[in-house]
Amino acid sequence: MMKMRTGVALCVALSSLAAMAQSETPKKAASLDELLRMVEERRVQETAEHREREQRFAAAKGKQERLLREAKAQLAALERKSEKLERTFESNERRTVELNDLLESRLGSMKEMYGVLQQVAGDTQGMLAGSLISAQYPDRNQRLIELTAAFGTTSRLATIEEIEQLWIELQREMTESGKVARFKTTVTTADGDRIEQEVVRVGTFNIVSDGKYLQYIPETGNLVELPRQPQGRFVSSTSDLAAANAGYVKFGLDPSRGSILGLLVQAPSLRERIDQGGLIGYLILALGVLALIIALERIIILGLAGRKVNRQLKSKTPQEDNPLGRVLMVADRYKDTDLETLELKMGEAILTEVPKLSRALLFLKIISVVAPLMGLLGTVTGMINTFQAITLFGTGDPKLMAGGISQALVTTVLGLTVAIPTVLLHTVVSGRSKRITHILDEQAAGIVAEHAEAAAKPAAS
Repeated sequence: MMKMRTGVALCVALSSLAAMAQSETPKKAASLDELLRMVEERRVQETAEHREREQRFAAAKGKQERLLREAKAQLAALERKSEKLERTFESNERRTVELNDLLESRLGSMKEMYGVLQQVAGDTQGMLAGSLISAQYPDRNQRLIELTAAFGTTSRLATIEEIEQLWIELQREMTESGKVARFKTTVTTADGDRIEQEVVRVGTFNIVSDGKYLQYIPETGNLVELPRQPQGRFVSSTSDLAAANAGYVKFGLDPSRGSILGLLVQAPSLRERIDQGGLIGYLILALGVLALIIALERIIILGLAGRKVNRQLKSKTPQEDNPLGRVLMVADRYKDTDLETLELKMGEAILTEVPKLSRALLFLKIISVVAPLMGLLGTVTGMINTFQAITLFGTGDPKLMAGGISQALVTTVLGLTVAIPTVLLHTVVSGRSKRITHILDEQAAGIVAEHAEAAAKPAAS
């Protein structure tokens, strides 16, 4: 029994020493008695610490009990307050129902008028939001929004001031819709720059500035320059309107308030139409330019030659600067020969002049024939592209077929546009050439006839 107690004491001592080794630097015991003394001191110290912990726990337990009592008391007070608020809420609910019934009975027929007023205010707000007049009076939109919000969120009758405000805005819209007004505002250009400049508003239909049409954006209240303007005659009318101070001015007015203008802007220009013809269209135009150059050159040359021939007809002295003069010089050179030789020489001289007069006329005729054929080729090519698009994508989207159809139609138009003037030019040039040739033949025949008559007189005598 004694050995067991000694073993237990030894274990306790070892555990105490291990704890001391963790908390502080251990002291080495010189003997077993000193080790036993150190163990007993450690046990006394731990007993004091445990007692202190128990005291702190007991104090904390009392504090927690006190906090619990306070929380329960606060909960009871809040429950009493909640019951009081519930009774007040129920009382207010009953009072609200009573007041609403009283309001309904007092409103009577005024309630219908109030509903109409709400509807008119909402419709007016939507109408004025997209009106061009709002660009000149931007604050009125905010006033109408506040007025409509007040009507829609309350159950009260509108005041006289609010009704008057709505009437004023309606009257302003009607009055300004018949005016051509000038004012300064900020305009966003096509390049994205914002500049202050003078604009001209034509009623509620169009607004222009610096010779260009503008677009009003209701969401932001900004005036934006159209990135693409309509045809030149409409743009020129805007400049006339901006420069006018009184009187009447011709102006391209859009009664649809932007719809027609949007369609005009989307319409392709002449350059874009030509681009739709593709390579074949450009070749047709090249042929047209070539035909025009040839025709102008021939018209000028034959015109000068015709004037010189007319002068030669009035002169008896042959001049070498014109076809008739050169033919007459041949006649003078061979006037003493026989009739057959003179006739052959005159014919040779005329044959020498005819190619100079009819030069390049064959090219005009060829171009007048080839141009419509090339237009037909472009038509066939465009229809092939159209059917390929239908095969790949179906007929659901007409825009996919628009490219091929445009090429087919544009090339046809270009071919006829080149061919018709070329035929007319060829007729004019050919007529002038034939007229000069006819004069040469006529004069040559006259000379041969005179020579034959002169040769017949001696034989007759």
